[in-house]
Amino acid sequence: MSQDVLSSVKAAGVLYLVPTPLDFGCDTSAALSESLPLATITQAAALSVWVCENAKSARAFLKRVGEVCPLHTPIQAQQLQELPREVHKKGDRQFDARALLAPALEGQAMGLLSEAGMPAIADPGASVVRAAHALGIPVVPLVGPISLMLALAASGLNGQSFAFVGYVPSEVSERGQRLKALEALALKTGQTQIFIETPYRNEALLQTLLQVLQPSTRLSVSIGLSLPSAQHHSADIATWRQRRWALDKQTPAVFAIGP
Repeated sequence: MSQDVLSSVKAAGVLYLVPTPLDFGCDTSAALSESLPLATITQAAALSVWVCENAKSARAFLKRVGEVCPLHTPIQAQQLQELPREVHKKGDRQFDARALLAPALEGQAMGLLSEAGMPAIADPGASVVRAAHALGIPVVPLVGPISLMLALAASGLNGQSFAFVGYVPSEVSERGQRLKALEALALKTGQTQIFIETPYRNEALLQTLLQVLQPSTRLSVSIGLSLPSAQHHSADIATWRQRRWALDKQTPAVFAIGP
């Protein structure tokens, strides 16, 4: 963004970080008002310019918003800019998102959306937030669900020291090595290690955890967070092996291990 453009800005708009329900891709969904407070829904309904992870899911979210609070701008007239696909795959730490925020530099309020939960947490969007700070655009996170925090709260594991490590390798031997390394770190420091997986690999990840972790290590799995069918299982590995809890291949889950 040129210095001339920056110097011509009189009053930048606001970038709202708009959380979405955690039921993306699930067979069932809860009422929007059960996931988001009315203030968040009302603010989302007032916006018409967005940066999003996926335009199709963004429109689906806005349709749900409109069923609770009338949209200021019809869905077909909403301005939706998608983050590039490489940002999804490679992360967005190196992506320059300033061009996406041109409407905010002209004084318009904008929203940032991911497909589920809070944008920029376990999802793309950090580059947009970083660009907003660089351009002097106020950033306002709205209240809504964050799967990692809900899972941690329900785990019984250390909530004073924790780390989110993203996805673990899909290849079996690499996955086992990575999980052993995370377990060693958790047992040495007491720090909870949180990770996720694509739902269709949930059961494969669980079986590797049961195979490679020590019997006394605690494993927590939160499934279908915020849904009526949500489940939380937290026990040591020895108990997991006895109980034989299973995971389906459609519902998102958050995994956490610790002493």
